[in-house]
Amino acid sequence: MVKRSRIVAFFLIVLILGATIGTTFTNVTNKINLGLDLQGGFEVLYEVEPLDEDQEVTTEVLESTVQILTERVNTLGVSEPSFNIEEPNRIRVQLAGVTDQDEARDLLATSASLSFRDVNDKEYLNGSDIKEGSARQSFDPNTNEPIVTVEFKNADLFGDVTEELLNSEVEDRIVIWMDYEEGDSYQEEIQKADPKFVSAPGFDRVLRTTDIQITGNFTVESADRLADILNAGSLPVNLEEEYSTSVGAQFGQQALEKTVFASILGVLLIFVYMIFYYRFPGIIATITLSIYIYLVLLVFQLMNGVLTLPGIAALVLGVGMAVDANIITYERIKEELKEGKSVKAAFKAGNQHSLSTIFDANITTLIAAGVLFIFGTSSVKGFATLLIVSIVLSFVTAVFGSRLFLSFWVNSNFLNKRPGWLGVKKDQIVDINSKEEVEPTVFGRQFDFVKHRKKFFGLSIILVILGVISLAAFRLNVGIDFTEGSRVEVLADQSLTVEQIESDYEELGLSPSAPVVLSGDNNNIAVSRFDTELTQDKVAEVRQFFEEKYGSAPTVNTVSPVIGQELAKNAVLAVLYASIGIIIYVTIRFEFYSALTAILALLHDAFFIIAFFSITRLEFDITISAAILTIVGYSINDTIVTFDRIRENLKKKKKVKSFAELASIVNHSLMQTLARSINTVLTVIFAAVMLLVFGASSITNFSFALVIGLFAGTYSSLFIAAQLWLVWRGKSIQDKPIVHKEKKINDGPQV
Repeated sequence: MVKRSRIVAFFLIVLILGATIGTTFTNVTNKINLGLDLQGGFEVLYEVEPLDEDQEVTTEVLESTVQILTERVNTLGVSEPSFNIEEPNRIRVQLAGVTDQDEARDLLATSASLSFRDVNDKEYLNGSDIKEGSARQSFDPNTNEPIVTVEFKNADLFGDVTEELLNSEVEDRIVIWMDYEEGDSYQEEIQKADPKFVSAPGFDRVLRTTDIQITGNFTVESADRLADILNAGSLPVNLEEEYSTSVGAQFGQQALEKTVFASILGVLLIFVYMIFYYRFPGIIATITLSIYIYLVLLVFQLMNGVLTLPGIAALVLGVGMAVDANIITYERIKEELKEGKSVKAAFKAGNQHSLSTIFDANITTLIAAGVLFIFGTSSVKGFATLLIVSIVLSFVTAVFGSRLFLSFWVNSNFLNKRPGWLGVKKDQIVDINSKEEVEPTVFGRQFDFVKHRKKFFGLSIILVILGVISLAAFRLNVGIDFTEGSRVEVLADQSLTVEQIESDYEELGLSPSAPVVLSGDNNNIAVSRFDTELTQDKVAEVRQFFEEKYGSAPTVNTVSPVIGQELAKNAVLAVLYASIGIIIYVTIRFEFYSALTAILALLHDAFFIIAFFSITRLEFDITISAAILTIVGYSINDTIVTFDRIRENLKKKKKVKSFAELASIVNHSLMQTLARSINTVLTVIFAAVMLLVFGASSITNFSFALVIGLFAGTYSSLFIAAQLWLVWRGKSIQDKPIVHKEKKINDGPQV
């Protein structure tokens, strides 16, 4: 008898959740902070250096510097400025959505060291003699030109200086300097059209006053800015740029639109495939995945996270990985149904058997994401943060959400005589009393993977040798992230040519160190690299030139050699530490042989990504290291599923005495997980390919790395890891038969 109340409860809950998501989704997404790459803005990493040899850069000095920078930035009206103190003695500033990036950089970079000197550059007064907060913009009553007025702490200070100069042979003139540097000269600067000093007013009498007017070729805006800088105070240290990224607003808007469109396509493809392959459970999966997407965005917004292009990619990939938990469970339910169990028994057994697999797979991926967060740069940290949130919430929604929704239908008895709704044909079901073992098939066939293991090993060895040769001969086309230099990405409304861009750089007095690369929908994006780090003034000049010519400010990245070396070092350490963490966890949950082969498999996958970039000459930048670690997590996820099934089958055998027997178990386990492996890689590849084809050009190489890594990860899980384990573990089986000792894990609440 069908219990309609369960079905009614299902629809009621789905309608309530659907209404909640529908009415609040826009509000949630609108509140998410967008990163520089999605709304424009700039990021700069400063190395904090002492003003003199006797000064020590302490935590208090760094905090004081951040406070002054914050006060300066507040005058720009930036809604979410970010200031982070990093080791050692560094300050990272992120200003997303700032309208005038050049003004903002000037505002940050200036030391605001005001000094009053004579025409021979002798200093008489400085900023410490000015009353704090007294600077303000006003107008000269005689000329009505904008000026800046400041107030001295003592009227005698300025009076004594003017009196001394009047009684000397030096010209009666006070030269007002901002950020005077050793070697600057009034006599030289006066010859220039745009001198470095602010103004140089003359006088003919002693001036004993507290109010001083600073004149110059000010606009109202520039006078306001100077007053703001003076009121914020001079920096107690010197700031040297080590790394900077400047993204035009049009770039950000285009990247956001294209990547969101690609993400929607990827998610829809995953939904369609799940429904097509798994029938009714696929519909349940689309419901829980929709809830999952909403929860990820909600949690990320509540965390006040910053969404970047790699972050959107993490969300889409998270959907592909979240669907894996559903696939594992649904495949187990189908297996139990084929063995003749009732729908309720199959549902219960499928959930029990799949939980430990899902748990182990998520923990190992979480290890890789955690390491990525620790060692990543700002945009990569955003990717890692969203990936961590995705992993945790995918576990919750897949394990509890999918179980709950499907349990309503299972317990209603509606599915009792409808195995087709669960993707199982009636002729596939055996009589449970016959004790007949159901042989797993894919596309109606069985495959003997173990029999051909030497061929797979040989193929991998050949590919590795080719990769090594390519790396030795061509190396990697390493981006500026790992070396030093500058990268300029120009966006235009029309198609561009290489000759046109090269001509533009000639006008700017620049020469790209590598061929200009055209990309975009109609070659409207031109990417150029330079071996040297462009100065702040040159960056401003480049941005202004291309914005005036093509209507969009370019994206400009600069990296110092110090930062380049650190990023390269951190990328290697990230893979190393992730591998160590995974070895420890897999050893605890399985055994050392499993951990070792799993690590070899994921290093195998990482190497193929690197070799691919060597062969294709695509630029290898910091986001590719994020892609590699993502694949490390995915690959180990896939391998864990196989090892978990091997462990389960060993438990059934209890004792394995021969290599042939062990080989049979391994091959049987591979066949049992083959459908899951195929379906999982297809769903994740749907997402990655959509990002590759329709996403922003700035994540094209990132998407390429993911696609290659996904294929490599599936290959290594099926043909390398488990069979390498078989070879190593099988060598000792004669002397030490395998006796399985189960390590239990709580199956959690049953629904």
